[in-house]
Order: sequence, then C-alpha cells, then structure tokens
Amino acid sequence: MSDAGDLRFVARISIVATIGGFLFGFDSGVINGTVEGLRTAFDADSVGTGFNVASMLLGCAVGAFFAGRLADAFGRRSLLLVAAIFFVVSAWGSGVAGSSGEFVFYRMLGGLAVGAASVMAPAYISEIAPAELRGGLSTLQQIAIITGLFFAFASNYALAGIAGSATTPLWLGWEAWRWMFWVEIAPATVFLVALLFIPESPRFLVLKGRSADARTVLARLYGVDAAERKAAEIDASLASDRHRPSLRDLLDPESGGVRRIVWVGIGLATFQQLVGINVVFYYGAVLWQSVGFSESNALLINVITGAVSIAACAVTMVLIDRIGRKPFLWLGSIGMATTLGTMTYAFADAAVGPDGNLVLTDTAGAVALVAANAYVFFFNLSWGPVMWVMLGEMFPNQIRGSGLAVAGLFQWASNFAITMTFPMMLGSVGLAGAYGFYSACAVASVFFVLSMVHETKGVELERMQG
Repeated sequence: MSDAGDLRFVARISIVATIGGFLFGFDSGVINGTVEGLRTAFDADSVGTGFNVASMLLGCAVGAFFAGRLADAFGRRSLLLVAAIFFVVSAWGSGVAGSSGEFVFYRMLGGLAVGAASVMAPAYISEIAPAELRGGLSTLQQIAIITGLFFAFASNYALAGIAGSATTPLWLGWEAWRWMFWVEIAPATVFLVALLFIPESPRFLVLKGRSADARTVLARLYGVDAAERKAAEIDASLASDRHRPSLRDLLDPESGGVRRIVWVGIGLATFQQLVGINVVFYYGAVLWQSVGFSESNALLINVITGAVSIAACAVTMVLIDRIGRKPFLWLGSIGMATTLGTMTYAFADAAVGPDGNLVLTDTAGAVALVAANAYVFFFNLSWGPVMWVMLGEMFPNQIRGSGLAVAGLFQWASNFAITMTFPMMLGSVGLAGAYGFYSACAVASVFFVLSMVHETKGVELERMQG
C-alpha cells in the first residue's frame, strides 16, 4: 500500500457515488418530455398535471430530511444502497402506472431516492476526499446531475422522434412516454451493483467507534502515515461531544437559537430553487412550445441546454479549488439576475395567439433562447454545483447529518413550491410575471452571498465551525 495514498481509488469511489447524482438528474429531467403523455393518459387538468410533475419532490423532501439522520445511524453507503433499489422500482413503476394515483406513488418512491442521493453523495465525497481536491470532486455531483438531465432530454427526444410523439405507442404497444421512464432502469442497476464495491465513510466509522476499520479506509485513501494523523484529527473533533447526533445539535448551546451555519445552509438550499432553475428542467418542452416552437424543436432545445450545463460545471470543477466557493456564487447570482431579466423583457413583449399561447417575434424568440441558455450556464457555473459542495463540507462532523437533513428538506420543499406553482403562474401572471419573480430572487441572492456566506476552500472538515 502506497504511503501517498491512492488518488485513483479516491476518484473511482467518488465517481460511483455520483452515479446517484446522474440518477437524480435523469429522474428529475425525464418528466420534461412526459408532461403531455401524463395529461392525456390520466386526463388531468393544469393543477393535476402540476401535481403529477411535482409529486416526486414531496418524496425528495422526505428523503433528504431523513437520509441525513439515517446515515448517522446506518452509514452513508448503506443509505445510497437503499436509494439505488428505490430508483429501480420507481423507474419501472412510473412507466407501468395505470392511474394518476399509482403514478404519484412510484414517483414519490423515486423522490425518496433522489432526496437521499442529493444529500448523501456530496457528503460522502466530502468525507473521503482530500481538502485540496474536495471542491473539484464534489462538483462531480453536479456534473453527474446535469449529465443525467442531458441523457434524459436526449433519450426523450430520441424516443419521441422514433414514435412520432411522446403519446404515440412505441414498442410492445406501450406509449413512448412510458419508455422514457424505463430507460432509467439500466443506470439504476449499475449504481446498485457498483455501490457494493466502495467503502463506508471513514468519518462515519470513527463516529461509530470502528477506529480500526476507519484507519484501513483512510490508509487506502491517503496513505498509511496520513491515515494515523487523519484518524486522530477526526477522533479529536468528536472527543468533546460523542452523544448520538440529533436535531438539537443545530441549536446554539449558549443562545438556544438556531446556529448561524444552519441558516446559511437553509439560505443556500432555498435560493438555489427560488431562481426558478427547475422550471427550465421540468417544463422546458412545455415552455418552448408555449412560445411557438414545435415539440421536436422544444425537446432539441432541452438537449442543447443540457450540453451547456455540463460545460459550465466542467469549468467550475477545474477552478473551484483555486478560486473558492463564494466568488462563484455571487458571480452566478449577478449573471442569473441579468439573464432572467432579459427573458422577462422578451416574454413581456410577446403577443397572444388564437390558441392562447404566446407568440414571439423572430428577434424576441432568439433573445429569449440565448438568454435562457446563458441563465442555465450561470446557474451551473455557480449555484448548481457550489451549493452541493458547500452543504457537503460546511457543517462540523457532529452536526453534518442533521444539518444536511434540514437544508435538504428546505431545498426540496422550495423545489416543490416552485414546480407546483409554475403552471398556475403561467395561467395567471404569464411567463413574464413568473420570470420576473425568479429574477427578483436572483437579485436577493447576491446580497445573501455577500452578507452571510463564508469561504470554505481548503479548510479541513475537522476544522469547520458551527
């Protein structure tokens, strides 16, 4: 065994963990191309369709909240294994669902998996990665999420193209939109098998008193000499307080109020959704069709958006451990506020056609399309990956599980609220009103970053202060 550790091993197990992020993205994005199929199959109105789309997010909120606590009891890897099983069952069930209620059940089961993976994958990577590589490796989570979205969009586009439309029967008499869900079964199975070959988090092992096992994992990660030192640091960070982690740990022992670091986590998680990013991911096809693009072109735009997202995340992965987390956040907030404002202006000038949809001029349509992709680029350069990086690393060891539970709950609850209300906003204040709200939230996020967020670049997890 090398005294310098095995960085290839670190990279491999980080990649395995981020397959959960890929499934997170695929499971979230696949709904984009199935909205019309769900509306037709279940004869749903706008509220019912909104709930079918957003139902997974309720499961996500529950999964994220309980995953942190359960991971403190049973381990990070164990929770990811359970999530992998849920991904498989949800993908199968969503495709065979014969009613709206049955569909919602399977989507909520998938939501439990997505919620658990969303908080456990970045936490696991943060707990196994060296401090100087932690940001880049944790950013793999967002690249995996966006890659999952990209493959969902590409798969939806291909299947709809083969069938003729999402609602047309494809193979074995099943409609194309059902096959869009079934594609996910393959990567979910790969995730389940791959998890059997990665170790448990060494910080969890120390927390459970399994010091010998922790040293074995640390020696493989960092080398024999560094393993002893790191095990001692982890042990020392927990020595003064070895009680079973609980939500009460999130309270300041002196003032009795919620710790500031928890409010920062809640703010990061909430603002990431209030800027409206998942409206683009969940309703992209509907959005672009509503302003005059065909179904095929709308699905193709989603594929382009996914590619732009991957490129932005790759830039962040390369630079985040050099530049830091906070600069990316405020730059992204400014960029999103500008591009969302541009989209609001373009949609505000649109005419209403005889079918009730907006009609953009060629110039306005081009401006909206460019602004939308620039917005996605800024989001995935900043709040997309950096929020998950910070949540995975900013909490002290003793409260990491509980802190992630609360932040994850707020993240997915905000996601649900934004996703559920978009069809209603579309019917009341229109696209311009909806995007005006998201733009205002992006402006507010600039001030939040400048006043509340502290840099965590290069700080060892054992030195994080709550």
